[in-house]
Amino acid sequence: MFAGIRSATSSDSPALRQIERDAGERFRDVGLADIADHDPPSEAALAQYEAGGRSWVAVDEAGAPVGYVLADEVDDNAHIEQVSVRPDHQGQGIGRALIDRVGAWAAAGGRSALTLSTFSDVPWNAPLYRHLGFRDLTPSQVGPELQARCAEEARFGLDPATRVCMRLDQPA
Repeated sequence: MFAGIRSATSSDSPALRQIERDAGERFRDVGLADIADHDPPSEAALAQYEAGGRSWVAVDEAGAPVGYVLADEVDDNAHIEQVSVRPDHQGQGIGRALIDRVGAWAAAGGRSALTLSTFSDVPWNAPLYRHLGFRDLTPSQVGPELQARCAEEARFGLDPATRVCMRLDQPA
């Protein structure tokens, strides 16, 4: 059962990498085996997020990680780089709680919105984020740093036609 969210520590890295692998397996069901096979963030990359105070972990009652989120600053907004929840803990509001934690970080830093890029038609991607209040951005609404990230995604093989950039404005 979900018990709360805390800042990530270096000792969490192996569990976070496993959560990413386990959560990624669902992509096989929608014809995206390449995504399922993609390596999770390295321990070095996770350490950079941890050191920057941009990584949070959802834990169960025993304190074990069951989900995590990584955030960046992109175009002066809080950008959700990655959010993953263990399959056996999905559907309990953990992803929403992790996104809310990024929202609190955004507000504390004076950032006016959360952004992300995701698959447009995968049910637990864009449709879920729309349910949480995110809106699709038109190409002219995507800032230069987010455009650069999307171009990088394309270089790594993600088809831009299957991706969407999204934004959730923070309360004023």
